[in-house]
Amino acid sequence: MKEQIHVSKIPGLSRVEHVDKHEMGGIMADITHAVYPHDQVYGEYCPIQSYINCPPEKVFEYMANPLSLREWTYSMRDFEMLSDDGLFRGKDKIGSNTDIYFKVVANKEAMVVDYHCAWDQGDELWMIYLNRIIPAELVLGKPGSVVFWQNCCHPNYKKNPYPDLAPKGRPWVGDFWDFFYAGHTVELENLKRILEHRHARDLPMSPLAIQ
Repeated sequence: MKEQIHVSKIPGLSRVEHVDKHEMGGIMADITHAVYPHDQVYGEYCPIQSYINCPPEKVFEYMANPLSLREWTYSMRDFEMLSDDGLFRGKDKIGSNTDIYFKVVANKEAMVVDYHCAWDQGDELWMIYLNRIIPAELVLGKPGSVVFWQNCCHPNYKKNPYPDLAPKGRPWVGDFWDFFYAGHTVELENLKRILEHRHARDLPMSPLAIQ
């Protein structure tokens, strides 16, 4: 078994023991910019977040229901369940004639709701939409919830791994990566409006049976 070295021996760390406050101020100034390069904003990750005036338990209940996606997403519609393990197929209207396969992976104790998706096939659900629901009382000092939504730029966004399954002439989902922040911000606003509307009127959190 290799001997563990003290953390101070690991190169490149910025810790008060060897980087004074003046030097740390310079490091932070270098990181903080008035203008950010395009690749830094639309690079490997796409995080968005929002406050929702609705209790976390209700937010989780709604988001963990796969049928909610046909209400608050911009383009996912026409769902059918394919298997007992929760795999669905629907249509993503943003890609003409595009099948989207997905399942919900949720943990109520951790207040995590993740959507595992893929265009064209359901064997490899590589488009992962990560969501964490936080009680707003903890972080903002007021009732409600904060939702953090994170996407990661999987290599398959750069190149379609299943080109033979793609409808002829259709753009690839990765072609829209630079618009993920804007598009998902619109969808998160949809989610916020639906949840706040139903909570304020004490309506059920379940998605409507008929669209």
